[in-house]
Amino acid sequence: VLTDPAFMCGAIVANYFSLPFVFFMRGFPCSLHYTAPQCPNPLSYIPRLFTFNSDRMTFFQRVENALVSLLEPMYCNGFYEDALKLSSEVLQRDVSLTELVGSASIWLLRFDFVFEYVRPVMPNMVFVGGINCGQKK
Repeated sequence: VLTDPAFMCGAIVANYFSLPFVFFMRGFPCSLHYTAPQCPNPLSYIPRLFTFNSDRMTFFQRVENALVSLLEPMYCNGFYEDALKLSSEVLQRDVSLTELVGSASIWLLRFDFVFEYVRPVMPNMVFVGGINCGQKK
């Protein structure tokens, strides 16, 4: 099943029928595309979304980064609350967001690795950069 994680319908259907599924995505709002497949995500180096920090942070920016990372699971679970309720009803068991998206077979990431922070990724993560780029005039 080729699906977009903005709507969890594809992931829920794939889990229900025990089918492999592929995410074709730009990224999750709370770095879930790195947390779910268990990629290393060091707080001292990788800046969090909306902090506007670079990979070279001062001590206080690292503290801010750590605090933002503590809040990410709460707002991400709130954002996908309805999808988690639906998936618990359909799959007839309690499902966490990380468990639901972590079972993806392949992650097709629509961004170029060059523009992101250098970080280790899992073997099932494939960068397909250049899709969102406009043609120069």
